[in-house]
Amino acid sequence: MAHQKKRAANEGNNERLDVSRFAPANRRRLSAPALRTFLTIADLWSLTEEQRLLVLGLPARSTYHNWCKRVREHEAITLDVDVLLRISAVLGIHQALVILFPDERSGVEWLTTPHGALPFGGRPPLALLTSGSQDGLLSVRRFLDGARGGLYMPPGSIDEAFEPYTDDELVFQ
Repeated sequence: MAHQKKRAANEGNNERLDVSRFAPANRRRLSAPALRTFLTIADLWSLTEEQRLLVLGLPARSTYHNWCKRVREHEAITLDVDVLLRISAVLGIHQALVILFPDERSGVEWLTTPHGALPFGGRPPLALLTSGSQDGLLSVRRFLDGARGGLYMPPGSIDEAFEPYTDDELVFQ
């Protein structure tokens, strides 16, 4: 009896996502604004067409151009879940860059400059972002989310004059 109760409780915990969020109506509602925003960010980051296709999961060029044409004309499109997830990662990366850096140029510079952190292996974060894999996009997103949470902060001009506090300066009351 206890085993059945435990199993029933675990089955209830497995429903973490509301599957209606993947319904065609919801994807249709989100797709055009998401793609328009992606295109604006891709322009800001100076992504080539090939890089854009890699970020989006390598749709056919004709499909990509059809999507772009339709969203620029404010027509509805319905992207699949994978493409929407990829665009969501780009939006999160862009948001983190806006929060972490004083201006857009600095954020783009961080994306395009070789980085010694473990996920990047001495390559620019943009190389991982445009690797074509969902994991590459999400790794950059997770790294920046960690920076926003204080685990790591990309150095900036505001940090140049920072001197660590000494034990004498720390006061506990």
